[in-house]
Amino acid sequence: MYIYDKFDHAITNERVAEFSQQVTRRLKGELSEDQFRPLRLMNGLYLQLHAYMLRVAIPYGTLSSVQLRKLADIARKYDRDYGHFTTRQNIQYNWIKLDQVPELLAELASVEMHANQTSGNCIRNVTADQFAGVAGDEVEDPRIISEVIRQWSTFHPEFSFLPRKFKFAVTGAAKDRAAIQFHDIGIQVVKNDAGEVGYAIYVGGGMGRTPVVAPLIKPFVARSELLSYLEACLRVYNMHGRRDNIYKARIKILVRELGPAEYARQVEEMWPLTRAAGVDIDPAEEARIRAFFAPPAYETIAEPVASFVDAKAKNRAFARWVQTNVHVHKAPGYGAVTISLKPIGGIPGDASTVQMHAIADLSDKYSLGEVRVTHVQNLVLPNVKQADLFAVWQRLGEIGFAEANVGLVTDIIACPGLDYCSLANARSIPVAQQLSTRFADLDRQHNIGPLQIKISGCINACGHHHAGHIGILGVDKAGQEFYQITLGGAGDETASIGTLLGPGFAGDDIVGAVDKVVNTYLELRQAPSETFIEAYRRVGATPFKESLYGRR
Repeated sequence: MYIYDKFDHAITNERVAEFSQQVTRRLKGELSEDQFRPLRLMNGLYLQLHAYMLRVAIPYGTLSSVQLRKLADIARKYDRDYGHFTTRQNIQYNWIKLDQVPELLAELASVEMHANQTSGNCIRNVTADQFAGVAGDEVEDPRIISEVIRQWSTFHPEFSFLPRKFKFAVTGAAKDRAAIQFHDIGIQVVKNDAGEVGYAIYVGGGMGRTPVVAPLIKPFVARSELLSYLEACLRVYNMHGRRDNIYKARIKILVRELGPAEYARQVEEMWPLTRAAGVDIDPAEEARIRAFFAPPAYETIAEPVASFVDAKAKNRAFARWVQTNVHVHKAPGYGAVTISLKPIGGIPGDASTVQMHAIADLSDKYSLGEVRVTHVQNLVLPNVKQADLFAVWQRLGEIGFAEANVGLVTDIIACPGLDYCSLANARSIPVAQQLSTRFADLDRQHNIGPLQIKISGCINACGHHHAGHIGILGVDKAGQEFYQITLGGAGDETASIGTLLGPGFAGDDIVGAVDKVVNTYLELRQAPSETFIEAYRRVGATPFKESLYGRR
């Protein structure tokens, strides 16, 4: 993983010192809240319903065990003994005291972490495939170019005050595990006909009140010219992006209004200027960054691994966990373990201080000291020997994180909702808890098969409900919490936006409504192998509407 150089250390420490002074001025009353707001947002600090919330960047979702332990210690020292992992591969702390923020940021800086650009109208934390570097289907480790983008975009003077927030996501494979088409710019590592590695560029995706699947703007950009092309994309947006209307300020609106072809034409027109400006990465610097992501020295392990095969044969619960939570690794004899942060009845994405320390210990003992954060609010141990999987599973069981539900109906995404967020219209967390309890039976979960439920407490869609096979949106109806259901969304390479079924359901009725949708799917699927999204795309919304609302 990437290690800070002297420039990284300098800018991080300088930002901590600068913000410390700003906090002091705010506490003394020298800055009003209106004056302080843009300053705190640039440092990832929000003022929510009950307290300040701090969002910490985890670039492309990669953590060392040392960093995870620091996040755990911060949860104990500055919060209420837990942290919340988010759909941006970040971690949030919901109960922060303003006067402690400078000290907290200094502790983060001591392990090469920060909260820079996790809010505000700037380029946010770059996200990537959680299996980067270990997936056998990738063209190249997407973290390499993600780190290049991080360095290029950090405090970039031209893009510090964009019309609106801006998000990148990168996938290294044709199988999209980073939801790139729902980002302002999505990047897929590809090869051209000559076998050269480059990048396909998608621009203008997003969720919120105007969900859009990003169109492909450029099928291939050479490795050596990526930054100048991205800078051209941003310059066109910076010139034309709306600053008079927050609801029309995202690049997705610009691309839609200009049309993808015209937007691409203007980028091509701008590109020679950014090339001439010399923004593309120097080959020596690119090689320096690439070296940090060189594969570790994996042991040579012959498959099948007898102890692993034997453990699966003797323990059905372990075998089921392997089926859902262990991803095929590019190195024979290894697996990538997804740790479900979705225990039945739990809060999706939450991990306590004790749990984070335990995962850090597992990482050191079994996964070369590395942990990943996924954009579906889980964690990953990317390099576990098959012979060690049973021991890992046992330890995860001891800390409450051995649920064999990754990708199943209880692996629910949920935003903090009205329990914490001042923008929310309805609660998300209790709905997620009730749904996971309703579908707790593991036999039923496996019978249902792959199914993604995603819940947002407001139209801003932090729970990615637009991309859920079943999406749930909390709305306010005459002062009461109601929930709308959408079906057919997907955040993978077949990206689609869910379709609203009909009127919303009261809080007491939403779980039963989702249960009825799932039962309708089970009745109409052609075979157990036909997944929910496949069945929905075959039959459409009508049978689900009829089961929920009756024939009309």
